[in-house]
Amino acid sequence: MEHRGDRATLGATIERFIAWRKAAGLSPETSPTFNIFRSERIPANPADYSMDLCIGTDRPIDPDDALMKAGVIPGGRCAVLRVVHDTHNLEPAALYLYRDWLPASGEEARDFPIYCQRLSFFPEVPEHEAVAELFLPLK
Repeated sequence: MEHRGDRATLGATIERFIAWRKAAGLSPETSPTFNIFRSERIPANPADYSMDLCIGTDRPIDPDDALMKAGVIPGGRCAVLRVVHDTHNLEPAALYLYRDWLPASGEEARDFPIYCQRLSFFPEVPEHEAVAELFLPLK
């Protein structure tokens, strides 16, 4: 499910995503949940904010579905950074991967945005138990 536009409206997109997921019978316990970050967390123009909310499934997605569309996170090598506790703001971890780790590693980023897998998240677990893994695709 795409979210395009001001982050102030992201909560409504998340609610639609959760409702769609429940209606499709896809729970976070059995179907992995991902976010693909297609823009900066706070772009200069709020209307330029862009991210995708994703759930892993082998079920077909109806091409006429008004909310959800099928997509693929491409396989390949990634740098992975686990974030525990405050997973609402992954920007510091992403900046570390891009600004510190990547230049020192000798690796090169692949042409796909940074993304995360939500391993456990609020409200399914208390916020201090939330865990996400941030993936930086590499060539």
